[in-house]
Amino acid sequence: MTSFSQRDNFSTAARVLGALFYYAPDSAEAAPLISALRANGWQTQWPLSDDTLCELVSQFQIEADESLSQAWQRLFVGPYALPSPPWGSVWLDRENVLFGESTLALRQWMRDNGIQFDMQQNEPEDHFGSLLLLTAWLAENGHHNACEQLLAWHLLPWSGRFLEVFIEKADHPFYQALGELARLTLAHWQSQLLIPVAVKPLFR
Repeated sequence: MTSFSQRDNFSTAARVLGALFYYAPDSAEAAPLISALRANGWQTQWPLSDDTLCELVSQFQIEADESLSQAWQRLFVGPYALPSPPWGSVWLDRENVLFGESTLALRQWMRDNGIQFDMQQNEPEDHFGSLLLLTAWLAENGHHNACEQLLAWHLLPWSGRFLEVFIEKADHPFYQALGELARLTLAHWQSQLLIPVAVKPLFR
């Protein structure tokens, strides 16, 4: 996993995206990242070309009638059905359930690799944001093979479809831009992987 391990901006990008998808916008983890994305200059540090990111820079700065906190509640919490649920098993399990077989497979893989990941919230481990945070942690701590396996076997097989629906239904400029930034970044990572991405049927 040389291309990832030698570049600090890989783990930084994974940590930024993970935090913004996992934590509420007014949290200590997400608030400073939101401020950074709404300012100019962040794109020069991102592991994609400036040309690719130029439209997103302005989109992150668009003001919306709906607050970020309201959009977060609608997109990630409820109480109504989430437009694009951020858990892998919802997309990978025929019954679209939480804690499906894909979640159990992820848990087994984590046990096999001696990985303990404390979830801050009481929910499945296959949350899109938490998997990105785990990816960053693995890269930062030298577990490069495990980092690549996590991406190829447990995240990338469903994340493209999740992000496609998320972008389509986010209905908020900041989260639309965040979804597009994640889509572009993960596609770039996939192009650098040394192992093939697992092909798994999707049920949403």
